[in-house]
Parts: sequence; C-alpha cells; structure tokens
Amino acid sequence: MKKLSLLLVSLWYVLALLISFRVTESMDEINNIWIKILIAHIIATIVIYIGSVINKNSSLYDPFWSLAPFPIIIFLYSISDINNLSTLNKVLISAPIIFWSVRLTRNWVISWDGFGHEDFRYIELKKGNKIKLEFINFTGIHLIPTLQVNLSLLPLYFLFNSYELSSLNHSLIFASSFTTLAVIIETIADEQMRSFRKDAKNDGVTMNRGLWKYSRHPNYFGEVMFWVGLYLMAFLSIKTPAWLILSPLSMLILFIFISCPLMDNRSLKKRRDYKNYMTNTSQLFIWFPKI
Repeated sequence: MKKLSLLLVSLWYVLALLISFRVTESMDEINNIWIKILIAHIIATIVIYIGSVINKNSSLYDPFWSLAPFPIIIFLYSISDINNLSTLNKVLISAPIIFWSVRLTRNWVISWDGFGHEDFRYIELKKGNKIKLEFINFTGIHLIPTLQVNLSLLPLYFLFNSYELSSLNHSLIFASSFTTLAVIIETIADEQMRSFRKDAKNDGVTMNRGLWKYSRHPNYFGEVMFWVGLYLMAFLSIKTPAWLILSPLSMLILFIFISCPLMDNRSLKKRRDYKNYMTNTSQLFIWFPKI
C-alpha cells in the first residue's frame, strides 16, 4: 500500500513539474525570473491540490515543501553563468539546500504510511461544512505554505543574479556553514526522536533527552536556523534590499505562533508529563531547562 502510494505521489509531482514548466515557458512577456518561478510554484500547487482532492488526502502536499527548491536551484544554476557566478560559490549556495531537501524528504518517506494516513493538522483544519473545508484545504494547506516557501527562498534570486560573487567569498563560506549546521541540528534531533520512539517503553512518555532536553522543538529550531542561514548567504555576501529580512522573519513567526503551539497542544492531550516538560523547557530556542 505504501509503495503504491509513493508511486502515485511521484506521478503527481512529475505532472505538476511538467505542467508548471510548460505554462511558464511560454510566458515570454514576463522578464522577471522570480515572478516566473512564483507562477510555476502556484501552478504546481494547484495540480497537487487537485491530486489531494482526487485522493481525498491533503498529505499529498507534504513533500512539496522539501521538493520545490530542487527545480528552482537547477533553473537558477542554469542561468547563473551570465553573471559569472563562480562554481565554488554555486556549490556553497546549493549544497546546504540540497542537504536540507534530502533530509526532509527522507523524513517524510519514513514517517508517511500512505494514503491511508493523513496529517492530524490537516484533519483539524478541514473540520466544517464542505465549502469551508475546500477553501481551507486550498488556501490554508496548499497555497499559503507555497507562498511562504517562495518568500523564504527569495534570497536565492538575489544570490544567483548577483555580479558580486565571481570569486571566493568568505562571508558566503560562513553563511553556508551556518546553514549546513542548521540541517545537522535538525538531523540529530530527528534521529534522537526516532530512536526514542522505537522503544516500546517510551509510549506515552515525553522525549526529554539529547537536544530535546534543551528545546521542546529542536528540529523546528534547526529549521528556523536554516531559513535564517539562507538569508545570511545573501545579506552577508551581496547588496540586498532591507525588506528581504521578511524571508526568515515570516518563517520564525510561523513556527513560534503556529507550528510549535499546534504540536504542544497535541502533546498535552497525549502525554501526562508534557505539561511539566512544557513549563521547564524552552519552546523553540535551544537553552538550559529551568530545573
């Protein structure tokens, strides 16, 4: 069942890529590269949304978050020679993003049980009458996250279109290392939680070891670090507009006010010891526990 579900997901994503590429390829009147990427992003989202409706499962959208950067990186990579962007700088920009994408996609493949399972957050969001359900399904579950990811990937546009990175840039090395460290933190947190859950004795018990001793959501902390790192690659290396700070800031707000509270509320219902853990442990940022 899971293998068949993964095959169907793959086919939907190939279809989304082909349709979005075909449509934007014909838009010769649009000169701004990122506008084209945004349009392609939205078209692909609509295709995946249709697939979610047909399969009656919005979890079809889950890998979109991690897969979307791949074609964007490839496209920007292909046009970057115009600006004499050095090969080493291309690698410094691309490597942490590919690392992040592979890690997140792998996590999804491991944890997803196929179309017989749907993320609890989607189930909660889709409660109500049918019209409200589909509105939330399209906007809240598909479109808004796509726009969020597109905004947070925007530093890539400035990096790949810059004429300032024709030679090795030490600030870019630092920012790329910072971004890679963020993904390493996420990976460690994921593996610690996965190992903890494998032990049947831990059923109904809160994970408070390793990085989870210092943050209730160290994987989310690494995720926020990643998007900050992506911004730092551009901010520290080239001239960028002041408003670009919205790229990582919007992601920080998303995790502090939406993602973390959603997971906390669910854990409070499932684990008796979570309230005490919540009181003594930092929500997002890695810090020493109160006791």
